[in-house]
Amino acid sequence: MATQGPSPALFFDTISAYQRTEALRSAIDLDLFSLVASGKQTATELAAACGAAPRGIRILADFLTIAGFFRKQGDRYEVTDDTRVFLDRASPAYVGDAARFLLAPDLKASFQQLTAAVRRGGTAVSNEGTVSHDNPIWVEFARTMAPLMRMPAQLLAGLAGGSAGQPLRVLDVAAGHGLFGITIAERYPQAHITALDWQNVLAVAEENARRAGVIERYALRPGSAFDVEWGGPYDVVLLTNFLHHFDVPTCEQLAAKAHTALAPGGRTLTLEFIPEADRVTPSATATFALVMLATTAQGDAYTFAELQDMFARAGFARSEFHPLPPTTQQAVVSYKD
Repeated sequence: MATQGPSPALFFDTISAYQRTEALRSAIDLDLFSLVASGKQTATELAAACGAAPRGIRILADFLTIAGFFRKQGDRYEVTDDTRVFLDRASPAYVGDAARFLLAPDLKASFQQLTAAVRRGGTAVSNEGTVSHDNPIWVEFARTMAPLMRMPAQLLAGLAGGSAGQPLRVLDVAAGHGLFGITIAERYPQAHITALDWQNVLAVAEENARRAGVIERYALRPGSAFDVEWGGPYDVVLLTNFLHHFDVPTCEQLAAKAHTALAPGGRTLTLEFIPEADRVTPSATATFALVMLATTAQGDAYTFAELQDMFARAGFARSEFHPLPPTTQQAVVSYKD
């Protein structure tokens, strides 16, 4: 049997990947997935429902079928199981709105200057990138990314420790949408959550806490995590998707603040994209380092060994690594003593 020789397929797949992105964005804009899920399955029916040309809908829907978002039988389109769960607006797990953050002009601009970022060793867009003071992009993040965080939040809440009936004092640092603290409040009826973030971001977290029915146990601490007092003592400090924005000394500074804020026997729960020591596996986790290169001055995807050392130098007695399948993120539990 003849062996297959070198192929340019990877080059073409990668160089044209933006076409898949824009096709997906277009389908979300047209609400095409919800329409197909509701029973409008031909190009003619879909075109009438979303005010588009039948030819345009046919070509877009065929492309999305090839990409794996639809199945096609004759001239009729059907949603896949994944599409029905995550891209039909009628689904409680709908994530389509996350495209507004993930495809935000500021983030795309960072990648359009990636060569300059590689040469510089950090974002070429500005001195600070997305972590600039009170950046409004984090309001968009808070409003659109919560559905993608529901599963990691459930898994992380399982690491908070103790019994569901016990009082629990929790500080959620850089709370964003607030889902991580809110999920703990739902699981622990006597938990009290303090959410720390910029005032305009906390407005979104407050809305989510009210919607979840935990607002009476939800306090706001507005401001920068570097400038405001964290208060305490707390039983749990949450550092979720935060450390990756900064260099090692800054991460150690934040870890030290967490250590100070904790009560004896307390723990910090860190959620991150944590690659293996080779920094290329698992692939869905390890690729996040490129996002940090493009969008931050000194952020990175840190290995467990690196995070373990940060927390040890901040005074923590020990740290444990916890994979969180099927998500692409991992957790570190660091114990004060």
